[in-house]
Amino acid sequence: MSQRKPVGRHKPVVLGIESSCDETGAGIVRGGELLAHVVASSMDEHARYGGVVPEIAARAHLHAFNPVVRQALDQAGLRLNQLDAVAVTTGPGLSGALQVGLAGAKTLAYSAGVPLYGVHHLAGHVAADTLEHGPLPEPCVVLIVSGGHTSLLLVRDLVREPILHLGDTLDDAAGECFDKVARILGLPYPGGPAIDRAARDGDPRAVAFPRPLTRSGDDPYAFSFSGLKTAAARWVERHRVRGEELSVADGAAALQEAVADVLTRKALAACRAYDVRTLVVVGGVAANSRVRGLAEERCAAAGIELRVPPMTLCTDNGAMIAAVGDLLVRADAEPAPLNVSVDPSAPLDYASLTPLPSAPARAA
Repeated sequence: MSQRKPVGRHKPVVLGIESSCDETGAGIVRGGELLAHVVASSMDEHARYGGVVPEIAARAHLHAFNPVVRQALDQAGLRLNQLDAVAVTTGPGLSGALQVGLAGAKTLAYSAGVPLYGVHHLAGHVAADTLEHGPLPEPCVVLIVSGGHTSLLLVRDLVREPILHLGDTLDDAAGECFDKVARILGLPYPGGPAIDRAARDGDPRAVAFPRPLTRSGDDPYAFSFSGLKTAAARWVERHRVRGEELSVADGAAALQEAVADVLTRKALAACRAYDVRTLVVVGGVAANSRVRGLAEERCAAAGIELRVPPMTLCTDNGAMIAAVGDLLVRADAEPAPLNVSVDPSAPLDYASLTPLPSAPARAA
């Protein structure tokens, strides 16, 4: 697995595999250029349960893996033996889902006789922007916002240097808050897109939802959305107890405004504090129209360049994992060992993630 093809001046062709949650993604990148991008989602199978069911997700990955990879190769006009490397998400994510992707990626790498690279899922989101806008400025501030993660990072060289966490969520992530409040409002899963649609007809000033951790003395870069979720739940409950008509559109617009305000306020503060001139916003919630819009307004006013990937690259996909793999190959990084495993709760310290299986416990 650790054998390498000589790259030389040849631009490496890297296949990326993503299976951390409910999307099975395969992408192909050559020297920073996106050649193929294919995603199969099992979202509809989870919608009836109001959230992702790990067992259903793992089975969906098993069914989708081969067709998605074949379609990506066809889209790129390539054969398996023309790959230089395979990259795969090894964490964080759902354990069973990650294992399906890793097993498939190991098989492909072995069959093609190319090295395998383990990639941290969140580093993939960061690298997704390079497929649209080119290499990341060094340094840059990165805001990652998704269903399970909300983090503010200082990134220098994505694959050569450690990633500095300026702040993370203390409880619910921004996307998780959207999902939970959408359910309270009677909107469908996934909540983020549903909130965004409903908010178009609402007044963002109609409800005075709180802005968590934005008072003087609070951690300037930490996030907390659990209290915001509770505030929305209480607002809904008050209307129902009084028998008053509930404006779902106003509630959605006000919630979306509160989330976008907190995210962009803290991100801009980090840019100023670290004298960084570029803000990169990535992850599924980066597709939210108000998050993007308010980030554009505030970055323009502050003279900071804003980079946001296209919406198709904001959600989980294999192209972003291929983008990290491409950077790792070009940096001559060490491939993953044969016994690389998965780490469902891996912290984001480095873009390369090659956890090893734990030693079995000895009997007493």
